[in-house]
Amino acid sequence: MERTLVILKPCTIQRGLTGEIIARFEKKGLILEGMKMTWLTDEILSEHYAHLKERSFFQRVKDAMAVCPVIVCCWKGVDAVNVVRTLAGATNGRNAAPGTIRGDYSMSVQENIVHASDSPETAAIELKRFFNEDELFSYETKNLLSLYANDEF
Repeated sequence: MERTLVILKPCTIQRGLTGEIIARFEKKGLILEGMKMTWLTDEILSEHYAHLKERSFFQRVKDAMAVCPVIVCCWKGVDAVNVVRTLAGATNGRNAAPGTIRGDYSMSVQENIVHASDSPETAAIELKRFFNEDELFSYETKNLLSLYANDEF
């Protein structure tokens, strides 16, 4: 099974959508292995968004992510990265399909509810950035056979 990172952005916290968004991932069948609230420093934001450094909106992204604390989550499941990204929907909330998190809760490209890792490789890097190993918990889930066929996990 695969792990992935989800960040519930400040807009999610400010709008009181935390429980609803977490419930969407849980209802899908993803397994929560870590969660914490944290205030992102400029250093962490510069590292996390380094791939946008040369873009005109780099500072806007960092400013938006520093408005208030965020909630970082580690989710696990078969193809977790793709499952989370499908649930999240298109980056621009105005273009996201109804039924996706962004399609249901966002009208913005920036204030788009969640950050989701874009590949298993990126997820591994991002999880190390936001969690210490002792903050992630692997445990036996009793309902795996009701989530997957026995040869899927």
